[in-house]
Parts: sequence; C-alpha cells; structure tokens
Amino acid sequence: PVIPRPCTFPMKLWLLVNNPCVHSVRWDARGEGLFIDQGLFEQELLGVEPTAAGEEELFKTKNFGSIVRQLNLYGFHKLTVSPASSPVGSMPRPAMAGGGTSYADGPLHHFWNPHFRYDRPDLLVKIKRLTKANKEKLDAGLEVTSRLPDDLQH
Repeated sequence: PVIPRPCTFPMKLWLLVNNPCVHSVRWDARGEGLFIDQGLFEQELLGVEPTAAGEEELFKTKNFGSIVRQLNLYGFHKLTVSPASSPVGSMPRPAMAGGGTSYADGPLHHFWNPHFRYDRPDLLVKIKRLTKANKEKLDAGLEVTSRLPDDLQH
C-alpha cells in the first residue's frame, strides 16, 4: 500500500506510531494515546542519520521540547505515566533486535488526543493546530476546518 505523504504533524505522528521500524513511539494499551520514549525518540528520529521512517529529516528540529510544543499546539494532553498505563497491553510491538522492549533510554511520555486513534486515521482531519486565529474561532464557537491530504480523501 502507498503511504500518504505526511504533510501535517498529526499525520507524521500517526504514520510513525504505526511504523513497525519505529521503536520510540507506540500506542498505549487501548490504542487511544501514545507513548514517546524521549531518549530513544531523540536518537531515532531527531538524530543526524536518516531515520527508521526513511526520511532524511522528518521533523525540522533536533530538540525534543519542540516536539512536545507541537503536540500541545495540536491539542494533545500529557497524561501521567503509571505502571497500569505502561505500553504493555493488547497491542504489543515485536521485540527489538537487541532483545527487550523496555524503555531504559529516557523519560517516557504519554500523550492523548480524542481524535488520535489506532484504527481511525480519518479522525486526523479533526486535529487542528491551535493558532491564535483558530483559538479565537473555537472560543467564538465556530468550527475550524482543515482538509486531509489529497491521497487520503476517499
């Protein structure tokens, strides 16, 4: 299948979390939130070598804080990581070549957005960047629209 060209931050994130070659980002047990291993993410996706996703530069930053800022701008909420919510669950990832699937590289972050779901790429279009103009529209009760990339429209 042809993977759509990721043009928005939420689309890039959705493609990453569903890419079996990417180990630093994974779904939570319910497929409704994502875990990001900061150390591994920095090494795997913000490093200087081409990434597992096959892109030379997936994000225009080498700073993890900028990624968190993007998550916040797109309405993701940081959840507290508890043992009960840890990434082991109904959707396990295959073990990495090095052995385990433990997260020993750095802090583990858990983010959630109501429109970011394992089995619902169609909801990505509802994730809006919270620009000043969009925030004013939302505060006024107006709808903020964005469109799916051409290759995702049915």
